[in-house]
Amino acid sequence: MNNLFNSADAAGIITRLEALPGTAQRQWGTMQVAQMLAHCTASLETAMGLNSPKKVSFLMRLMGSMMKSGIVSSKPMPKNSPTDKLYIITDARNFDQEKALVIERIKAFSAGGPARCTTQPQVFFGPMTPQEWAIMQWKHFDHHLRQFGA
Repeated sequence: MNNLFNSADAAGIITRLEALPGTAQRQWGTMQVAQMLAHCTASLETAMGLNSPKKVSFLMRLMGSMMKSGIVSSKPMPKNSPTDKLYIITDARNFDQEKALVIERIKAFSAGGPARCTTQPQVFFGPMTPQEWAIMQWKHFDHHLRQFGA
């Protein structure tokens, strides 16, 4: 299964990001391309333990734990998947800066391997192994790159 600890999988995501133009138009959803990059950076930074989103209710955590198997499966994330409001980017962002930062974060995560992962539970899905984090992050990038035709 694709994951960001696999150097070829990480390189494939980076190649797709490098080819992504600042003028790319979304095929679904509401984010602009630079906002999507910032959104993906925030998610990856959570996996790396660089930010800690607020906790969600017990009911949401319970729902997330039941949905976790789907997020770490080989099935692609569906279009218009709901976004946690903690990761919604609404302000204007600089495309070139966001692109450079997200590529830098992918390289650091991939090179760091399992030791680069947080040991904190994911706010919605609960406890995750480093491998599950790496799979989820690859799927998340793939989802948003498909959203923008890359």
